[in-house]
Amino acid sequence: MTVCKWNSYDASVITNLQHCIGIAMSNKKVSVLGLGSMGLTIARLYLDQGYKVTVWNRTAEKAEALVAKGAVLARSAAEAMRAAKVVLMCVYDYRAAEAILAMDGVAAAMDGRLLVQLTTGSPNDARDAEAWAHRQGATYLEGAIQAAPDQMGQADTPILMSGAQSVFREAEPFLKVLGGGTVYLGEKASAAAAMDLATLSTIYGTLLGFMHGARIAEHEGFDVAEYGRIVAGIMPTFAGFLQHEGSVIQSGDFKISQSPMRISVEATQRILQTAQEAGINTEFPAFAAGLFKRADAAGLGGEEIGALIKLLR
Repeated sequence: MTVCKWNSYDASVITNLQHCIGIAMSNKKVSVLGLGSMGLTIARLYLDQGYKVTVWNRTAEKAEALVAKGAVLARSAAEAMRAAKVVLMCVYDYRAAEAILAMDGVAAAMDGRLLVQLTTGSPNDARDAEAWAHRQGATYLEGAIQAAPDQMGQADTPILMSGAQSVFREAEPFLKVLGGGTVYLGEKASAAAAMDLATLSTIYGTLLGFMHGARIAEHEGFDVAEYGRIVAGIMPTFAGFLQHEGSVIQSGDFKISQSPMRISVEATQRILQTAQEAGINTEFPAFAAGLFKRADAAGLGGEEIGALIKLLR
């Protein structure tokens, strides 16, 4: 019998670890901790694929529909941990996750398990969680789901993953139950959380600009739904533009290739001026115009717009 236990991570231990995870995959057993909207969906996906699924949630009533489909409701978080070699956690935040992992018996039950943490957190949260898991004799993968519950399990469902490559490769077929758009970001456990924050910065920045544009549309008497349709139409082109600017930043070559910085200096100033004249909120355009004005004053006006990164650095 193979003993699936490790306290260090030399080559022989990793080999044993891969064997242990392989056994877990073939046994098709999984435990899911946390039954919010996403946790419920995760558990259901594994049930639909024929896995034996053990679930646990602070409010046991949330598990009723899953139990009716064949899931096993654990009486405690520790019992859920012991039920399978692979444990997925998806709760409100890392404070909630830490409180669950601190419950009686959980740390002891972690030995020999793979913890896949799908709770949204910071890079530091991920680093701390991985270190804690290793101290308990467990392996760890950090995940960031970039989809809504009803978008899970699709061929293109985007999920960011990071952690030891050998662990990820062994678990990859199992993770594909959640979605086919998994992106592995490397050995650093913090990578998935960091990239999640980076992409969210794009989303929220775009959302703030969209909302300001909606106020312009309202003020001018436009149909805001039509404005939304126009924005949706230009998004594929905009995505290609952002991809280009990412390559520009990575290359360090900021000679003008698609969009001179000076154009945006003037454009953001016009947006601010229009908001002032219309009497609508100026917080967003004032911030944007201020950044571009500072970039121009720093001598970046004659470079590609991606050179704005120099100011942010």
